[in-house]
Amino acid sequence: MEVAEINSIKAYKKIIIYYFSGTGNAKNVALWFSQVASENGIESQIHNIAQIDRRSIDQPEPGALIVFVSPIHGFNYPPIMLNFLLHFPKGKNKVVLMNTRAGMLIGKFITPGLTGIAFYLAALILFIKGFSIKAILPVDMPSNWISLHPGLNKRTVIYLHQRNKVRVETFARKVLNGKWHFKALIEAYDLLLAPIALGYYVAGRFILAKTFYASSDCNNCDLCIKVCPVKAIVKIDDRPYWTFNCESCMKCMSNCPKKAIETGHGYVAAFVFLFSTIILVAFYKLFDLYFFPIENSIIRMAAESALSIGFIAIWYRLIHWLLGFKSFERIIVYTSLTKYKWWGRRYKALKEQEFRN
Repeated sequence: MEVAEINSIKAYKKIIIYYFSGTGNAKNVALWFSQVASENGIESQIHNIAQIDRRSIDQPEPGALIVFVSPIHGFNYPPIMLNFLLHFPKGKNKVVLMNTRAGMLIGKFITPGLTGIAFYLAALILFIKGFSIKAILPVDMPSNWISLHPGLNKRTVIYLHQRNKVRVETFARKVLNGKWHFKALIEAYDLLLAPIALGYYVAGRFILAKTFYASSDCNNCDLCIKVCPVKAIVKIDDRPYWTFNCESCMKCMSNCPKKAIETGHGYVAAFVFLFSTIILVAFYKLFDLYFFPIENSIIRMAAESALSIGFIAIWYRLIHWLLGFKSFERIIVYTSLTKYKWWGRRYKALKEQEFRN
């Protein structure tokens, strides 16, 4: 970088970065942004919101640039970040919003993920609190959601890290020069995902929380319980048990030394079949018989959401108990796609020495 360019970065004397990260993508983005600031003599603080008191947040220093970085879950910021923003103290600071979303690779073309309503909702919350949004940037880091798709290969992971580091650094220099950046708003189609984001928030995330289980390969090291950023894993029947607090950040699955944590695709498929063909049918027949026909679509959605959450809780508890029987446990394991090498590549964000050109 030229001396003139370094000297021009004087818009802020301090930046404060708050991030949430499961497998390390958002953490890397926070570090890359912070490094640009530090290289140009700007004081930088980084806070992992999973490790601080989220109910008692320090008032931001006047004049400091505030940066929020989080992955996208269900086309929105995850509840831990949304709750953090809701409890964030009022202020007049300028704010940068960033996210990490499911990046893929076709040849050398990075297919963008979808941000959904994350920027719009976060901006509204912060605007009401008195802040002004300075810039936004979605970052298409490698997707870690192997519950829903095969894990990415090493070449793809390295390439996405290399390209995105350069992109974040370029963005950081522009923002720290005092410039605005709102190019991501041209992706206005993200607003069409609002109904899906709402559905994920009220029901989908709770169902996904119950897709994880520990196979007999688990040696009870309890690492998953210790590293869970939202303390969503407990011990029941001497095995890890995922509660509804789970945010599906994939940290447990990616850090398990025995690769014992799987996604139960087989028993999830069985749940969907039973719920849609028996539970829902019986519910509406009984409800119509003893109460009244449910015509309103909003009421139907609320009723089905509540019913699905209740049924998955019972179903998951039953499955967890049955996992204690070896023959049943083997059936569950071999109907889990994450068990197979061609699908279940575990993912953790790379350190710089692992992807440096």
